[in-house]
Amino acid sequence: MKQRIFVVEDDEPILDLMDIVLRKLGHEPVLVANGLLALEMIQREPPALILLDIMMTPIDGWEFLAKLRGEYGRTEIPVIIFSASPAVEERMAQIHDPLLGVLYKPVSFSELREGIERYLGKNQ
Repeated sequence: MKQRIFVVEDDEPILDLMDIVLRKLGHEPVLVANGLLALEMIQREPPALILLDIMMTPIDGWEFLAKLRGEYGRTEIPVIIFSASPAVEERMAQIHDPLLGVLYKPVSFSELREGIERYLGKNQ
């Protein structure tokens, strides 16, 4: 089933690649290069899943996640952190969010597909 997946990432080549990959997986990608803009868009049309980069501006992925879950109250949307940093796992251990996962860049097509399927299944 085609589901809307937000990709919140400030690297244009990665956004372009994720657009192709998510369409190939049968989903509707929404590509957003700015966390603040993504938060506004989520209020109007919430996605089934968010793929989130950590290293962004003007707010980073951790700030985005805190605003999404806290200020915006969107606790029902699964989020997969998409990062190259091994320090992510340590930070995630402190959060205790069952709808939060991580995929490390570079990620294979099959890892991405499995991660998306796992977290979309938690949202149904």
